[in-house]
Amino acid sequence: MLQRKFAEVVKSYFPEAMDAKDTSIHYLGKMQLEYEIDISKVLMATSVCSDDINVPSTTFFNVLFGPFIMGGLGGLPFAGQTGMTAFAHHIPDEGSAFIFYGPHIGITLDGDLGKMYRPRQEDTGNSCGALMLALSRFQDGDYKPVINDDDYQQMKLEESLLPYREEILNSSNKEKAITEATYDIIDKKIHEHVKSCKGEFPVDRVTLLGGIIVNTDYGLDDYFVAKNFEVIDLKTL
Repeated sequence: MLQRKFAEVVKSYFPEAMDAKDTSIHYLGKMQLEYEIDISKVLMATSVCSDDINVPSTTFFNVLFGPFIMGGLGGLPFAGQTGMTAFAHHIPDEGSAFIFYGPHIGITLDGDLGKMYRPRQEDTGNSCGALMLALSRFQDGDYKPVINDDDYQQMKLEESLLPYREEILNSSNKEKAITEATYDIIDKKIHEHVKSCKGEFPVDRVTLLGGIIVNTDYGLDDYFVAKNFEVIDLKTL
């Protein structure tokens, strides 16, 4: 019953959202049936936020090798070209590559975006904490992130979001807007890194699945809003 209520709340914000476990089954099936990919030899990379709440979000983790971790705060692929190259070099012989990427956002049963109930905590907390922090700082018109070694990832995340700042702050749902802007940044970077490192892959195809993870209450299924699924032919890239 509670899961069904959460589904209604999630879909009121993200009509295309699918239960995360169903997402895994759906796209693993597409890889097998439509693209004839042997999923027993697939190495998975992720570019999702380092937040611990994202680990059990899908069953990809239970089926595929890996994951190779590319993402840091907000889900940006901070591992860069070196990380993409290392991932390419780790693919099983005669195997395939799969990259799962995107930001995350929490939601409560009351419909509060950017919040969630975490394990063994009575009060709600931010999700994604890094994005909600950036959003709170963007409210100050004089604020500008300063890149530094002590908080590099957060500052780089905020710097990347600066071009979207006005659009985010003018949105009727700022939490959703900053999450969608972050998806656009991650999606662009992943495509750039795959293209620049294409010669490092010992395979002809790389599968990408990008979108937004929607975190619900601890113990309940998360949801996933798929925004991009593609099998890239590296020979034509």
